Amino acid sequence: MKALTYQGPGEKSWSDIPKPVIDKPTDAIVRILHTTICGTDLHILKGDVPEVTRGTVLGHEGVGVVEAVGPAIRNFKPGDHVLISCITSCGSCANCRRQMYSHCADGGWILGHTIDGTQAEYVRIPHADNSLYPVPAGADEEALVMLSDILPTGFEIGVLAGKVKPGDSVVIVGAGPVGMAALLTAQFYSPAQLIMVDGDTNRLEVAQRFGATHVIDINTQNAVERIFEITHGVGVDVAIEAVGIPASFDTCQSVIAPGGSIANVGVHGKSVELHLEKLWIQNVTISTGLVNTNTTPMLMKTVASGKIDAGKLITHRFALSEILQAYEVFGNAAKEKAMKVILSQ
Repeated sequence: MKALTYQGPGEKSWSDIPKPVIDKPTDAIVRILHTTICGTDLHILKGDVPEVTRGTVLGHEGVGVVEAVGPAIRNFKPGDHVLISCITSCGSCANCRRQMYSHCADGGWILGHTIDGTQAEYVRIPHADNSLYPVPAGADEEALVMLSDILPTGFEIGVLAGKVKPGDSVVIVGAGPVGMAALLTAQFYSPAQLIMVDGDTNRLEVAQRFGATHVIDINTQNAVERIFEITHGVGVDVAIEAVGIPASFDTCQSVIAPGGSIANVGVHGKSVELHLEKLWIQNVTISTGLVNTNTTPMLMKTVASGKIDAGKLITHRFALSEILQAYEVFGNAAKEKAMKVILSQ
């Protein structure tokens, strides 16, 4: 089969590799219908995630059709259309029992990380009963790909961890796909101000259409000064970091109000300077985390009901065989006006 494999920092290959087979009784083999590229994949290609070894198939998002199941699988059968979660969970270890699936003793984020992922014609899904979700009849399967990772990530690690409440002032630093997912799901809680910070004019325009009350272009404005202007010198109740670089985290530290929450969502490849000498006295909470996907069933209902139009995050579509071109587009998002790309076969 064809697959996109990591070949070391800055190197990737669309090539033939063996088709996956059932390895354990709890496995399923899924034929990919739709997948996508994540900002985390770009971090991997930059060498920010050293656990990824040469030859690993990238990707951890997708919708597909079950082709084969192990003898222990009870919830799925060949022919079922399924959403693939970016998090693999056994469902029975101590961490899974408290819904911290990201730290499953035999799973977590392993697809496209420590085992082969979804940017391929077929993928093996361990613990399939707990790591796949049935696709509702008539659902927009392209839109559901947004539920593999970015919507639960923005919601759980940004909105919920940041404790967004009605009337809050919220800043999201980073208008990429996860930042947009946080923007969409923060509106569940009716914050008074939703401020989006980025240097991409197109993405800021999109953020306004998606519900941002204010946008700040870091190329023409001082973000910290502007945020204090908007909040009348108080700062924000919630600051969501959705980039993964020191400068964006520093912006969050600089604008948080006393009693506020900084929710770090971005994938950091370098250390950041933590100004604890300023934050300790302000009763500020800092949270970090990897998505657990325990909110995926709820988010599927909101997407199915039309409460969230996840499909509007998709800006480009490619055949799976055009994945190298798709990486070029996604990696040059500002020039190409790209948000999420969909790869289909």
